[in-house]
Amino acid sequence: MCGIVAYVGSKVARPILLEGLKRLEYRGYDSAGIAVLTGGKLHVARRVGRVANLQEAIEGQAAFDGSLGLCHTRWATHGGVTDFNAHPHTDDRHGIALVHNGIIENYAALKTYLQEKGHSFSSQTDTEVLVMLIGELYEGDLEKAVQAALREVTGAYAICVICEKEPGVLVCARKGSPLMVGIGSDNEYVVASDGAAIIAHTGRVVMLDDYNVVKMDAGGFRTTDIHNTPLSPRVQQLEIELEQIELGGFTHFMLKEIFEQPKSVRACISGRLDMREGRVVLGGLSSFAKELTKARRVVITAQGTALHAAMIGRYMLEDLAKIPTQTEYASEFRYRNPVIEENTVVIAVSQSGETADTLAALHEAKERGALALGVVNVVGSSIARETDAGVYLRVGPEIGVASTKAFIGQVTVLSLISMYMARKRFMSADQCLDLMKEMEAIPGKIERILEQAGRIKRITEKYVERENWLFLGRGYNYPTALEGALKLKEISYIHAEGMPAAEMKHGPIALINEGMPAVFIANRGRQYEKVMSNIQEVRSRGGHVIAVATEGDTEIAKHVQDVMYVPDVCEPLSPILTVVPLQLMAYYAAVARGHDVDKPRNLAKSVTVE
Repeated sequence: MCGIVAYVGSKVARPILLEGLKRLEYRGYDSAGIAVLTGGKLHVARRVGRVANLQEAIEGQAAFDGSLGLCHTRWATHGGVTDFNAHPHTDDRHGIALVHNGIIENYAALKTYLQEKGHSFSSQTDTEVLVMLIGELYEGDLEKAVQAALREVTGAYAICVICEKEPGVLVCARKGSPLMVGIGSDNEYVVASDGAAIIAHTGRVVMLDDYNVVKMDAGGFRTTDIHNTPLSPRVQQLEIELEQIELGGFTHFMLKEIFEQPKSVRACISGRLDMREGRVVLGGLSSFAKELTKARRVVITAQGTALHAAMIGRYMLEDLAKIPTQTEYASEFRYRNPVIEENTVVIAVSQSGETADTLAALHEAKERGALALGVVNVVGSSIARETDAGVYLRVGPEIGVASTKAFIGQVTVLSLISMYMARKRFMSADQCLDLMKEMEAIPGKIERILEQAGRIKRITEKYVERENWLFLGRGYNYPTALEGALKLKEISYIHAEGMPAAEMKHGPIALINEGMPAVFIANRGRQYEKVMSNIQEVRSRGGHVIAVATEGDTEIAKHVQDVMYVPDVCEPLSPILTVVPLQLMAYYAAVARGHDVDKPRNLAKSVTVE
């Protein structure tokens, strides 16, 4: 997702804007730009590449020392990666500048209309069409022009707009893409697409809803909809702290977040395990306990890493709660004709709570009468607000693009939901208590795995030059294999394929050649002997096997090249442990190959447009 930061107040805007952009770099981008109103004139700079390039371009220029401005990091959708296509975009008549996240779907028709009106375009973007439309409708009131323009557009947007003719006025609006207004002292406002750009200045924010328009100036702020109907927004406190979004001595955010996972799981389960009663306490679901007990089917929808967590959740719900469950790519769910029967529960899983496809799938499910639950990390996010109920991860901000602690948080929460529903249906208090004790021990067991980081690094470096890897698992750890392969692909750019171990014989075994790394999740479980047979099949064809095995299993070392051990745990919870060595392998592979771990190419932290 692109990043937006805007400021209006009494301070010089430039350092606030650039600092905010740097805090949003983790989201992925290819260019950056800034517009500042100084002395009644608009000054704009745009550069391909990192924020540092933009900062260098305007260093020492007094023209950018005004107290009203906006800036942007762009991830190309419409138009190539060029200075001309970078934001902010300006109109050709009134000195209006705009930054935009989202996609204007009817931009082509609007562009034709504006060209007929005499407007001249310099970029290939849909965003320039929007700012020209605002300029065409401008009659001395920026707020009204923005409202009028947004009544004409179709698509998703989070925008901030300033104008030479109204110095001191900042207007922002949102539909489909996240945006929030940070409220400082003395009518100072910082607007951003992510709280990470705001928290250094204020913790008081207004989370904008769809079709909200906000006008800010020295007299305060007011919120309306696009039809100019006044609204009363709720001011809330940001749920993050500044130190949570800083490296704190680690080389990369991804490594920091891998090592934060014991703390993250502790936060996730805190107050949710009632050991005395042998039950899971999920306050977010309590109002719908009866509906969940009567559920006949569960659909879990997500994308990417969250979908792998959903697949594990499916295994648990069917295994523990005996509820028929399916997982769905959110991007496919909304575009077919899904069958939603009576007493169907749909669970949307998303770290950010803003994933466009997942949000759209959720809307489709609700429209068809499903009970909608959310499993998200970001408090107040779109999915959190639009579900009937849900459970927060509580793992803290995740800055690394390649998700680690959010994945473990998602699996943990889905475990809790499975236990919660199982206890209400078939599971005895003693059975539930046994699982809860296992869950309570998970953080300490992750810490034991992290103590092996040096050894995992050395194993990884043996294979890092190989361009094709396989990740294989069975049962609960088939999704773990998918997640391990995804992590390696995302940040090291090594081609990796995850699959069920038994599927290998049905075609992919043809890929195995001398020295090809094959990572097997081979912890002790119901299918351990089957996995061992699959290992032999790879070994006999020259593949080099790296096994994730259970502590104390010395026999496996005789059959593989390398072993990474995890503590013993009950099978349903095993993915929370077995994924950790795979996360570390991906990290060390990317570092060894010289890649920017926290800013992998072509990727954004959250995908908020289709």
